[in-house]
Amino acid sequence: CKMAMSLDGRTAMASGESRWITSKEARRDVQGLRARSSAIMTGAGTVLADDPQLTVREEEMPSYLPKPTVLTQPLRVVVDAHLSMPTEARLLRQPGQTVIFTASHSHSLTEMLTKAGATVIYMPSRDKQIDLQAMCHKLASDYEVNELHIETGATLAGAMLRAGLIDELVIYLAPLLL
Repeated sequence: CKMAMSLDGRTAMASGESRWITSKEARRDVQGLRARSSAIMTGAGTVLADDPQLTVREEEMPSYLPKPTVLTQPLRVVVDAHLSMPTEARLLRQPGQTVIFTASHSHSLTEMLTKAGATVIYMPSRDKQIDLQAMCHKLASDYEVNELHIETGATLAGAMLRAGLIDELVIYLAPLLL
């Protein structure tokens, strides 16, 4: 799980803005983390706030890594319990596949996101939240994900940590106060 925070322990400003609180070098390093992963996961809140691409960008790869002969995009995974993600999200227009895990039974939202290019998978919920362990099992068994890179906000990162599903934290500490 990759997280960035300020010296005062914040991951975003009070307004919710969080885009690029770290350095260009840290962002390059993240490209290396993405490149080694089978999948990159985020939450719907991050998609709504930051509109990320969740791709590996060869031109931004760190210099300590060899350039790949063939650049393969990791599976993009969005945890979106209520299908609140917009169909115009940038990650739906990128090369590769996007999978959205949801606890919503909305056929109309599922159809709209499917038409936008996503695969929407209904998951059982626990306390109105997606069963994260079942989701990770599905990623491993159905999508052969053996390394899941998480780039998300504190809510989903905390839930994954509490569920015992994170085995490595990569924390970038920005030299600023938010």
